[in-house]
Amino acid sequence: MSLDSITKGAVIKAPRIVLLGVEKIGKSTFACGTTFENGQIAETGLNDPVVISLKGEEGVDALDVAQFPTCNEYDDVMEATGTLYNEEHDYKTVVVDSASALEPVIWDSVCKDYQCDSIEKVGGGYGKGYTEALSRFRELLSGLDALRSEKNMASIIIGHVKVKRFDDPTGDSFDQYQFDINEKASNLLFRWADLILFCNTKITVKKENAGFNKEKKRGIDTTGGKRFLFTQKRPAHPGGGRGVFGHLPYEMELDWKVFENNVATLTK
Repeated sequence: MSLDSITKGAVIKAPRIVLLGVEKIGKSTFACGTTFENGQIAETGLNDPVVISLKGEEGVDALDVAQFPTCNEYDDVMEATGTLYNEEHDYKTVVVDSASALEPVIWDSVCKDYQCDSIEKVGGGYGKGYTEALSRFRELLSGLDALRSEKNMASIIIGHVKVKRFDDPTGDSFDQYQFDINEKASNLLFRWADLILFCNTKITVKKENAGFNKEKKRGIDTTGGKRFLFTQKRPAHPGGGRGVFGHLPYEMELDWKVFENNVATLTK
């Protein structure tokens, strides 16, 4: 290190994205750079993706995009990442589908090393197994960061969500969508990501008279089945970005070209 090694000026690097959403909303389709016209797929692969799919995830099988053979073990995931690093290719985005499916694969790897049949028993218990699993997650993130640094590749890690009660220390408790993995791993991925995105539909709650002074509530989709991408955190869901990605509009269509255009507007 020397003073001559110091640089100055804003640099926009390939983004590291955590993409969350409810089931069957189109997370994998969006991550693979898909744009729509009149509700139908018009083009896929706008972000030059290659997918690392975990067992149990078939979200990209119907899409004309490149993907590795399904990974059944943690070592398979790291081998795929290493292949992208060591070999020449034109892919610009690596998609990990999904963290929710990756986590039990990581747990299996940890249990194998510790000769346990449950992540709860690793190291004698008391949550040590979940802490040990973080080393595998960090290894993967380091691999993705290497692809970013050396190959200028963006990373998208897809994740499922669950509805869980959140105890707000400043007010009343409420339900919210949360990342469907262990909290330690979730926090690690959130800190790593440049941008956390959440996918969902829009629901309006309609109240109806059920008789006998009772009221029934019914959720109605008033958008005609449209799907949306939310870029900022709200009480009901995660979100947020650092740098330029923190200035994206809160809401946009779940369409890669729409997302790409909004990012381009901020980076001109």
